[in-house]
Amino acid sequence: MGASGLTMRRVCYVSGTRADFGLMSRTLAAIEGHPDLSLSLLVTGMHLSPAHGHTVEEIERAGLTIAARVPVPMEPATGATMARNIGAMTGAFVDALEAERPDVVLLLGDRGEMLAGALAAIHLNIPVAHACGGERSGTIDEPVRHAVSKLSHLHFAATEGARERLIRMGEAPEHVHVIGAPGIDGLDDDPRAGKAAVAERHGLSPDRPIALFVYHPVLQEAERAEADTRVLIDALREAGCQIIALMPNSDAGSDGVRRALDAAGALPDVRVLTHLPREAFLDALAAADIMVGNSSSGITESASFGTPVLNVGRRQNLRERNANLVDVPVDAGPVRDGIARLLAHGRFPRANIYSVPGGTAAGRIAALLADAPLDESLLMKVNRY
Repeated sequence: MGASGLTMRRVCYVSGTRADFGLMSRTLAAIEGHPDLSLSLLVTGMHLSPAHGHTVEEIERAGLTIAARVPVPMEPATGATMARNIGAMTGAFVDALEAERPDVVLLLGDRGEMLAGALAAIHLNIPVAHACGGERSGTIDEPVRHAVSKLSHLHFAATEGARERLIRMGEAPEHVHVIGAPGIDGLDDDPRAGKAAVAERHGLSPDRPIALFVYHPVLQEAERAEADTRVLIDALREAGCQIIALMPNSDAGSDGVRRALDAAGALPDVRVLTHLPREAFLDALAAADIMVGNSSSGITESASFGTPVLNVGRRQNLRERNANLVDVPVDAGPVRDGIARLLAHGRFPRANIYSVPGGTAAGRIAALLADAPLDESLLMKVNRY
């Protein structure tokens, strides 16, 4: 029984990547610690792949309950594999959710495993809560994100703009809550390791610029991924930057990014890593002189540290921007100019539009999951226009 005297609500979160788990780690801890909630996870995708760091071990170390592990093929890294995996995950999630019978399924963002989780849950009459819906982005991510939102019943939007878009999409205003971005919870709690410590950790010099490089392929531009990665690495080296580079996700085109990074890893002052644990990644993000690539961490978390960000290409198209970010196409000239401009500017003020005053996203999400009515009227959703 929970503190309120009611039966504890069972929350099931779907996780497929190091990224979504890292962003939601504080939220999952808040759910786990809430007296009226219990938590389990459906774990799939890159978490279960040794080539991607077998990051399910981070979930295990956190002591969270794994209700099911759903392995899917990572190769070949094509759109066809991504589509087939959505089907495979949907079927496996149905089996897991039938066995687990949670009261609500919690999802984040725009990846295929989240779409599979929403499809499985809604056909089992299980309410779906979706964090970070209503945001705009380029490529396939935007329609997948909006599809998850339309399959969801409760919405935890990061910004007022995202809330307004969800309402314009027909979602009931009383079910759309602005909670901030879960990934920025706790970024100001403790001092991060400084540049000297990060440089020592990665065998680099603290006296030269350090670039954090995170570049993921774009489905519609998969054939360009390898060449685009080389353009970015070459521009950073020409600018005199040392590079901490993370391997990409498993989406179509990722093999090309990996080939380019494998080649770059043999160069002096380039460190290529399969995975960085969340805290070590935040240390690198806070200490870096510049971040280059197209990761959502450049859109959200980076501003809390004032780290200059060169956002490249269309993957984060139309996302709400902080002042620390410059957008350029994947073209050598603009990339070189953008790197030079940001290195000359230096750090930005630590201000983040994804922060909501008066509490954390984790606390707000846990409270809403505990208190929101989960009745038939919620499940029988219709567009409000």
